[in-house]
Amino acid sequence: MTPRTTDWWRHAAIYQVYPRSFADGNGDGIGDLAGVRSRLDYLQHLGVEALWFSPWYLTPMADAGYDVTDFRQIDPRFGTLAEAEALIREAHDRSIRIIVDVVPNHVSDEHEWYLKALSAPPGSPERDLFWFRDGRGEHGELPPNEWQSIFGGPAWTRVPDGQWYLHLFAPEQPDLNWRHPAVRSEYEDILRFWFDRGVDGIRVDSAAMCSKDPALPDYDHSVFPNPHPYVDRDENHDIYRGWRAVADSYPEPRALIGEVWLADSARFARYLRADELHTAFNFDFLGCAWDATALRTCIDQTLAAHMDVGAPSTWVLSNHDVTRHVTRYGRPDTSTAAGIRQYNPVVDEALGRRRARATALLTMALPGAVYIYQGDELGLPEVEDIPADRRDDPIFHRTGGADPGRDGCRVPLPWDGHQEPYGFSPDGAARPWLPQPASWAHLSVAAQENDPASMLHLYRRALALRARHPALGDGPMRWLHAPDGVLAFARGTDFTCVVNLSISPVDLPEHHTVLLSSHPLDGSQLPAEAGVWLRTS
Repeated sequence: MTPRTTDWWRHAAIYQVYPRSFADGNGDGIGDLAGVRSRLDYLQHLGVEALWFSPWYLTPMADAGYDVTDFRQIDPRFGTLAEAEALIREAHDRSIRIIVDVVPNHVSDEHEWYLKALSAPPGSPERDLFWFRDGRGEHGELPPNEWQSIFGGPAWTRVPDGQWYLHLFAPEQPDLNWRHPAVRSEYEDILRFWFDRGVDGIRVDSAAMCSKDPALPDYDHSVFPNPHPYVDRDENHDIYRGWRAVADSYPEPRALIGEVWLADSARFARYLRADELHTAFNFDFLGCAWDATALRTCIDQTLAAHMDVGAPSTWVLSNHDVTRHVTRYGRPDTSTAAGIRQYNPVVDEALGRRRARATALLTMALPGAVYIYQGDELGLPEVEDIPADRRDDPIFHRTGGADPGRDGCRVPLPWDGHQEPYGFSPDGAARPWLPQPASWAHLSVAAQENDPASMLHLYRRALALRARHPALGDGPMRWLHAPDGVLAFARGTDFTCVVNLSISPVDLPEHHTVLLSSHPLDGSQLPAEAGVWLRTS
């Protein structure tokens, strides 16, 4: 059974499962809960301590499941509620905890509340659950303001009776009005529904965007206003204090993990105060360039911001919304700002994979929790040549193809075999919902099982060492003197991590034993663009 470590989120290695692309159990070309259940032994062997599931709820799939029709039902594409409950039990039997996504900013336009609001007249109580407004112009033909959707185009859509509704994402995702008590009550009940079924934590999607300025004012889109009309408003904190009270009401408290994209570290840290969220994703680190100075600055700022509120840091290199880091690290500019969603950029995949191996050791040695996006452990690259007629992401479609969207990091995993579907689906199944590259045979789980030098074996060894070593996970670290272009730090009394981001080999510090290296060592030197873990006594 799951160990009763009530603060597991402070140190755990957490694996993100994107259900559509993990494993297909029924042969329809779409990943599902049966597929995940069939691979739980793989995840246990990998050494992860928790699984975070992207949405598995009833959905029309306008935005990959982030448009939810009913949080209490599993979408038939993925399975049933009974299967989800069985998966939770089976994961717990393997000492793996479960985190599920909850999307508070919006619901699907097929949600019962929205359908009732649409059929009700303007000014009705049903419409108060959303942001319905009259338009501007002589006949209300213009949107209520000039806000733009994150997915491209206006953030407003007009309904047949002439009013407009707000959607900061796709039109199929109407924003909820969190000033309405029924919205708050419903979401607290949703948390209880899943906590009562054994879920150990909730990942909160777009956590800083729930509250809006009721005046819905326009603003200069060339600057980030303070206060912003819909990002990081103070009212958000009351929402999460209510959620924390729910999470803390269980004998073993449940974790709340926020997706909080904020440049201001002090504002970010406010979400992690003792009565709000337990932890949040570290997007600064995810987007940081392959540069020793930049990485050290990011690490220092992260640790300082979290220390002020007593929260654990998190470290992540990829997720379902950004370019896979193997590809990003192989580009001339390695920051997320330059590395996300490009068409046919110059990529040195071998270089990117070498750097990805080194940063795997870096992230797993830093204080706090580490997140692994499915396929990171295989060194999967971004798939950038998906045909237009196979692309699914609304970003691609709403920008007319100007932005390729996020499909490239969501391609189904390769498990075995020499051609599509690479064991993702059973024999004779429908083709995968996104195409898999013809070159992926050498990246499959089966191929890497037979290669001791593979990325998969590196991750397994690193996660096993991380779980065993008392100094790793949450706790202090101290920087060590190192040459330019090198990061070196100590954990505890006998562990040192060294990552060489330079183009030349460097001498290793004095040590007793090499625990693990991302690349074969050259005698007493650490090669360029490589990392190593050392036992120092």
